[in-house]
Amino acid sequence: MKINLTDLTTKIEQQDYLQDLETVKYADISKSKTKVKSLATKMIKETAAAIKHNSLSHVALEVTGQRPVTFVLENNIINLPYSNYKKIANFFEEEKDYPVFVYFETQSEFLNASNFRIDQIATEEEITQNEDEVIDKLVEAIMAKLSQVREYKKPEPVAKTKKPAAKKTTTKKVAAKKTAKKTVKKTTTKAKAKK
Repeated sequence: MKINLTDLTTKIEQQDYLQDLETVKYADISKSKTKVKSLATKMIKETAAAIKHNSLSHVALEVTGQRPVTFVLENNIINLPYSNYKKIANFFEEEKDYPVFVYFETQSEFLNASNFRIDQIATEEEITQNEDEVIDKLVEAIMAKLSQVREYKKPEPVAKTKKPAAKKTTTKKVAAKKTAKKTVKKTTTKAKAKK
C-alpha cells in the first residue's frame, strides 16, 4: 500500500480509517503472556486487514489499573501518531506516493518524561507475509513496555538552588577610579605646562 500526503492527511482529518479499541484490566494480562498474545493477534489481524483493503487503521489496547497504559498500532508513512498528522507535511512532498509502515505506540504517564514512545513494528510486506512473526514481536514489545511501566519511578522535582550573587562593583570604587584618572591627567598637564 502506498499513499500520498494529501490523501493521508484527508483520511486522518476525516477519521476515514479502521478504528478499534479494546479495554482490559492490568490484572488480567500482567502475568498472562497467552492473554497478551490473543490481544496482539487481534490487533495485527485488524491492521493487516486494513492494509489489504488499502485503508489506514488505528487499533488500540487500553490497559486500566493503577498504572494505566495504552498501546496503539497505526499504519502511516512516518513515525508520528495520527494526533500529530499536521506535522507530516513538514517531511514529505504533496503528490508523491509513499510506502506505509506499521507503528507501535505506547502512551502512559509511567513510561518516560514524554509519556510516549513510538517504534516501527513492521513493514507492509512483513505484516502480510509473516504475520506470526509480527505477532510475536508485538507480544514481546507489549510485555517489555508493561514491565517498564510497572518499574517506572517518576523523577523527584529538582529544588531550585539560588545562584551566588554576582559581585557588584560599587559606585564608590568606580568614582574613586575616575577621580584617580582625572588627578593623573591634571598632574601630567601641569607638569607639561611647567616645562
